[in-house]
Amino acid sequence: MNNWQSWAALAVFLGAYALIISEKIHRVAAALGGAALMLAIGATDDKAAFYSEHSGIDWNVVFLLLGMILIVGVLKKTGMFEYLAIWSAKKARAKPFRVMVTLIVITGSASALLDNVTTVLLIAPVTFLVCERLALPVAPFLIAEVFASNIGGMATLVGDPPNIIIASRAGLSFNDFWSIWRRCPRC
Repeated sequence: MNNWQSWAALAVFLGAYALIISEKIHRVAAALGGAALMLAIGATDDKAAFYSEHSGIDWNVVFLLLGMILIVGVLKKTGMFEYLAIWSAKKARAKPFRVMVTLIVITGSASALLDNVTTVLLIAPVTFLVCERLALPVAPFLIAEVFASNIGGMATLVGDPPNIIIASRAGLSFNDFWSIWRRCPRC
């Protein structure tokens, strides 16, 4: 790295840090903008930016999780999770076991497509609301949703961060990972 690139990298870092502290723009935008500027000025290259053998960070995994967070953020604003939970309570005719089963199915299915922790964090508030309205204890519902989320997250490459890391190291594509999981005799 040249001397001007070092100074430019320091300026980008300080600028991004100042934007994050001042909250003039969203911290994610400031961080991503700073990262893009670092690539643009040549302070780092694509190989070092996306994987570091020394630190063990696989940036492909980090960016996939970032993408999931963005998708979930958009879905949360649409009210889709609330709609699904209330729809499930109506379809179950407020019968506790049916409500639990439908919430479990929704949680497990969503966890296969989204990060499982994020799915539980989005479904849990709605579960509290449904259980409060139906005068049901919330703990059994939440425990069942956590189990469903873990099982659903196992099913696909994007469902759980360890899946992403394992597939990345093994060089597996999404379809490769899915076909291995489907052929598992114990699954």
